[in-house]
Amino acid sequence: MRILECARSLIAAGGYNGFSYADISAEVGITKASIHHHFPKKSDLVRVLLQRYRAEAMEGLAGLSAKIANPLGRLQAYAGWWSTCIGDGSQPICICAMLSAEVPALPAEIATEVRLHFVHLAKWLEGLMADGQAGKSIRLQNTPAAEAHAFMATVHGGMLSARACGDPTLFANIVGAALARLTSPK
Repeated sequence: MRILECARSLIAAGGYNGFSYADISAEVGITKASIHHHFPKKSDLVRVLLQRYRAEAMEGLAGLSAKIANPLGRLQAYAGWWSTCIGDGSQPICICAMLSAEVPALPAEIATEVRLHFVHLAKWLEGLMADGQAGKSIRLQNTPAAEAHAFMATVHGGMLSARACGDPTLFANIVGAALARLTSPK
């Protein structure tokens, strides 16, 4: 749906409070009343968008798990996907990472959706870290859960650093260093 796609790009550009239905109306070419018909409140629109975003992310992660047997390979593919998206501008930042800075000011239902994204991603990464440790392709210095959260923070922090510095290659450098740490001898 074009309304959701537009909202997604506007959130990536400026966060929850960085857009209005007037912005969507102007970009999509429909009236604000039409948007309100589908999504009575802005929080309704963003909640649906985040639910779809999380479902897409989980589908993508499940696809990586199905296609790539090696946990390190999955981790590298996940990081590589974001590196490509940031580099070509197709998804310059995870919208949940963007919204996470606004959690204290977000409507409760939106904050819940943002947190759920991070919970699901952390669980996937934790399983990957545990599998990698068991198969000896990943060397952990902490528990799989702690390493999952550290890697997730590195990925999202790398997105922010690349954006702040205007240098998409910075993301690959930051995440590459984290991957190297996970594969180097203790």
